[in-house]
Amino acid sequence: MTFSLNVENESPSRTTLHLHGRLDAQTFNEFDLAMLDVLPGLPEGGTVVLDLSALAYISSAGLRSIAKIRRTMRARNGHTLLLNPQPQVRKVFDIVKAVPLNEVFANAQELDEYLDHMQRQITGDEPASHS
Repeated sequence: MTFSLNVENESPSRTTLHLHGRLDAQTFNEFDLAMLDVLPGLPEGGTVVLDLSALAYISSAGLRSIAKIRRTMRARNGHTLLLNPQPQVRKVFDIVKAVPLNEVFANAQELDEYLDHMQRQITGDEPASHS
């Protein structure tokens, strides 16, 4: 199994990367090179969503690639969020504590609710809680 990447520019400030196959020692360089084209196109404060639903395997080389994306985005006041990780891939992240759990989402609805909440906090449109 090889690696492939599909890039979806959902808005000027949000790009979703659909990772397919294996992100490992043989494929991480291809991914890193693609990021040299993708990340500079995002504005300050932008968001990269890594859709991992079709990623079957990740090695330490793949983890380093994702860590580089997170560092780059953080340096630009942006965010890196993980979506739909397969159980075996999620387990790797859990074991190495590579990504805070509040940045991993089970599905697109959960991600959209989080992004909506974050935007409402910034614009001051957050509804009052009813406790």
